[in-house]
Amino acid sequence: MTHDIILSIQNLHKAFGGLNAVQDCSFTVRRNSITGLIGPNGAGKTTLFSLLTGLLKPDRGTIHFNGRDITRWPTHRRVAAGLTQTFQAIRLFPELTVLDNLLVALKDNKQGLHHIFLNQKKLQKRLTSEVTEMLRSVQLHEKAHLLAGELSYGQQKLLEILRAAALNPDMILLDEPAAGVNRTMLHTIITLIQKLKKEGKTFLVIEHDMGFIMGLSEKIVVIDYGKEIAVGTPKEIQKDPKVLEAYLGAKF
Repeated sequence: MTHDIILSIQNLHKAFGGLNAVQDCSFTVRRNSITGLIGPNGAGKTTLFSLLTGLLKPDRGTIHFNGRDITRWPTHRRVAAGLTQTFQAIRLFPELTVLDNLLVALKDNKQGLHHIFLNQKKLQKRLTSEVTEMLRSVQLHEKAHLLAGELSYGQQKLLEILRAAALNPDMILLDEPAAGVNRTMLHTIITLIQKLKKEGKTFLVIEHDMGFIMGLSEKIVVIDYGKEIAVGTPKEIQKDPKVLEAYLGAKF
C-alpha cells in the first residue's frame, strides 16, 4: 500500500445467513481526504463501517489501515491505532457535562506513563483549557457546563464529532452527520470537518443528504447490494448510469 493511501479494503465480504450484506467490496481512501460513501437504503454501508471498526468480523477479505493489516484486530486496538467513528444514533454520555464528554476522550488520548509524575492540578487545568478552546471553535463554549443531554440534537452531533477528534485519530468514520440537522448547524458541521481535514485528519462519510455529501467530498464511493459499483469525483458520480439505476431503478 502506497504511503498516500490510509485505508485499503480488498474483497471484503460479510453474510448473515443467506443475505450477503457486503459482497467482495474493494476501494481505497487517500490520506488527508474526505471520501463519501453512498448507496440506496440497505446497500450495506453501516455493515461496512462495522467491519472497519471491528464490531463485526468479515467472512473474507482484508482491511489495511496505515499500512497494517487490521482485519482481525479488536475495536479498541483499531481506536488506539488511529481509527475512530461517530454513530448515526448519538452515543454521548448524556449525564456528563459537555466539557466532561470531551475530557474523557482527551484524557484517554493524553494519558501516558509520564503523566503520573506531572502535577495533576496543572494537568487538569491544561486539559480543561484545551477542551474549552475546542468548544469555542464551534460556539459551544458557553454550554460547557450543561449536561450533554440538554443540548439540541444538532449540537449533540457536533459534540460527538469533536469528541472523536479529541482522541487525535488519523481517520474518522462519520455515520450520517447531516441527518436531522438544520441548515445553520449543518454549516457549522461542514466548517468543523474542513478545519479538521486541514489539520491532517482523514474522513470517510456515510450520508443520504446528496447536497451535503457532494459538496463536502473529493471522492465518492457508491455501493449497492454490498459491492462498490462506482468510484469517482462528485461530478462523475452524478452522471454515472450505474448509480442512477441503483437509486432510481431504471437504466439511463
